[in-house]
Amino acid sequence: MAKLNVEQALARARSHARKGETNQARSVLQTVLEAFPSNPRARSELARLEATGHNHPRVRHPPQAQVDALVALYNQRRFGQVAKQAELLTDEYPSSFVLWNIYGAANVAIDELEKAEEGFAKAAKIAPDFADAHSNMGNILKRRDKLDDAIASYERALTINPDHSEAHYNMGVTLKRLGKLDNAIAAYQRALAIRPDHAEAHYSIGNALMDQGKLDDAIEAYQRALTIRPEHADAHYRVGNALKGHGQLDDAIEAYQRALAIRPDHADAYNNMGNALKGRGQLDDAIEAYQRALEIKPDQADAYYNMGNALMDQGKLDEAITACQRALAIRPNHADACNNMGTALMVQGKLDEAIAAYQRALAIRPDHAGAETHLLRLQETVCDFSISDRLAEASARLGISTEAASTFFAFSWTDDAKLQFLRSRTWVSEKYKQSPLPLPARPKTRPERLKIGYFSADMHNHPCMHLISGLLATHDRDRFEIFAFSYGPDKNDDMRNRVRGAVDHFIDIRAVATREIVQMARDKKIDISVDLNGYTRNGRTEIFQYRLSPVQVNFLGYPGSLAADFIDYIIADSVVIPEEQRRFYSEKAIYLPHTYQPSDNTREIAETNTTRSDFGLPEDGIVFCCFNNNYKISRREFDIWMRLLGKVDGSVLWLVKSNEWSERNLRKEAGKRGIDPSRVVFAEKLSQSEHLARHRHADLFIDTFNYNAHTTASDALWAGLPVVTKQGEQFAARVAASLLTAVGLPDLITESEAHYEDLILELATNPGKLAEIRARLSQNRVTKPLFDTRRYARNLENGLRQAYDRYFDGQQPQDIRVREADCVTDP
Repeated sequence: MAKLNVEQALARARSHARKGETNQARSVLQTVLEAFPSNPRARSELARLEATGHNHPRVRHPPQAQVDALVALYNQRRFGQVAKQAELLTDEYPSSFVLWNIYGAANVAIDELEKAEEGFAKAAKIAPDFADAHSNMGNILKRRDKLDDAIASYERALTINPDHSEAHYNMGVTLKRLGKLDNAIAAYQRALAIRPDHAEAHYSIGNALMDQGKLDDAIEAYQRALTIRPEHADAHYRVGNALKGHGQLDDAIEAYQRALAIRPDHADAYNNMGNALKGRGQLDDAIEAYQRALEIKPDQADAYYNMGNALMDQGKLDEAITACQRALAIRPNHADACNNMGTALMVQGKLDEAIAAYQRALAIRPDHAGAETHLLRLQETVCDFSISDRLAEASARLGISTEAASTFFAFSWTDDAKLQFLRSRTWVSEKYKQSPLPLPARPKTRPERLKIGYFSADMHNHPCMHLISGLLATHDRDRFEIFAFSYGPDKNDDMRNRVRGAVDHFIDIRAVATREIVQMARDKKIDISVDLNGYTRNGRTEIFQYRLSPVQVNFLGYPGSLAADFIDYIIADSVVIPEEQRRFYSEKAIYLPHTYQPSDNTREIAETNTTRSDFGLPEDGIVFCCFNNNYKISRREFDIWMRLLGKVDGSVLWLVKSNEWSERNLRKEAGKRGIDPSRVVFAEKLSQSEHLARHRHADLFIDTFNYNAHTTASDALWAGLPVVTKQGEQFAARVAASLLTAVGLPDLITESEAHYEDLILELATNPGKLAEIRARLSQNRVTKPLFDTRRYARNLENGLRQAYDRYFDGQQPQDIRVREADCVTDP
């Protein structure tokens, strides 16, 4: 349509009209108006056509030369001059509905909508049986948001001329704006029944289907529009959006590029192409696309917001915050920009500013699930117990009946495996829409040496690596080839160097795009891919949706189900996933015989000469210790701990120092409960070996409930410090029980808060019993399975081999229960 010759089309219309071929003439003129909606000559010709056969005895039109002169000015975009001259001519020809039509069109072009409405109203009054006048009136009313009145005008036009395709089409546009999508689609279809080549009607059907979430049907509608108008840039752009919604990012990018080839100034296409590129992990390319969008449209708030997301993924937090601030300067009510600025501030440790940003997001959009989730986590992080009564309700709602919300943050809110599973399922459905790429053919012979790929953002001094580094070093190299794929920061610390030396291949994929990572894993013929992060903050679970390898495993970093059909197995044991909770895990479970959690029995405990006073602890008295993250501490545990301090003279509570706000709040909460705030002591950050060494100054590690001690429990037990836990329901609330079972101390597992409090009090006031437990732990830590790294490695390898063998034999994944007798043992 962009190449339509208007003069030839108008001449053809007049020829049809002279022959009495009214429908053919009307169709040609409507084709012109589809391409050039405000063309006054086409409108005038259509007006004359519609008036033919009607009796308008008092109508006088200006000479055609004067009409042509107005049209010439209109085509020169001198709309104001057209409006003035047409208005003057109406004094001489007040009954010319054609003239009033031109007057209305000119005023539409200069946004004088009231005058435009006046012009079209007079045209309709003069020629009440002139359908186009009523249709034009509907367009103006639509522009002025008088949608019900607009529909009434279109209905009048259609009563006069049921074959008025533009009235049907614009009726559909109006109904869509009213949210009546099915009715809108029906109106578009009526327009197409009259004019099958109506590209805009096909395009608009696509838009309505997109709003209904019917992406495949929308793509088909856009493609029909493009068959008629191949240079319809917006249709290509919308195809890109639909493909992106399906997770078909490569195809989406191609569609955006086609739109930009037609319209290089299509800012929205650049912006959404940036989102697709970001989804592929091409962050530099995405940022460049956002910048192109902003060059074209500097006030595009979403482009700044999206750029902020990409910059945050690159760890450029100051730049990300600046981008969010620019988005907010343009659109102060941009709730998502407030939310993301809060996240960047949180990562920077500016927790008070982050809280304010999340609160601002919620003031703008109270149903912003992401902002509410982050705000609750931050309030937990600063130990603000005022939110305690809200957490159960929030857990039952956020990410379940709302849009997706962080699943990892919710583990500390409530102990409910079903809710955590449902939250993960929502997360998957919104975040991971890419269909897996077809896998290569199965090998003809069973590989003797399986290739295991561990994928993680945490291959540096991080709790996950403290646990797994021994396993990586202990894998049987005759049977397994070990790859470490690192997409986290290169901190070049001792732990990163240890991991490098422990594996066969260490591959830094920080700056590698998603699809390239997938191809890399396939080129290296990885047999089993292991996600060590899951839905934690720096995780890249999205790479697994493409299928990195035949078998994919959820392990260690995320204590729950990923609820993703592209993850085949979860590493577990019978304590963390008991049979009654099994239905809340989409993965098949590889049940290890002792504990799911690996350990490193080569971890050094520093030889130090420190005393309690070096850490602000009393030389005498019981030291209750909990080195869990502060966000895991709820009012329930703290109430019990303060009662224990009140009952055990001279005792103190030793916690890890997390942030200034939690320290201040917990001491204030202690004072509220009648406990001297100085009896709550905070431990500074130390190196791993020194941290392990200071455990000897504590008497008892007391655990948190919904989200247990995980690595911190392993640390305490390895350092010889007994742990008392309350076993809960969900995976995260059963980890310490798993470890205590594997180290032969099940008597330190309690089933209720009362039992938990009573056992701690008994051990704190019965030195002989506590000494006996410490002696058992001292012996068991070197004889029981928990810290037998080589034994653990053989068990895990056996489970992974069985999982791969099922794939090789053409069988579906199923639960695997590893029997230690089946494992290969060292001589």
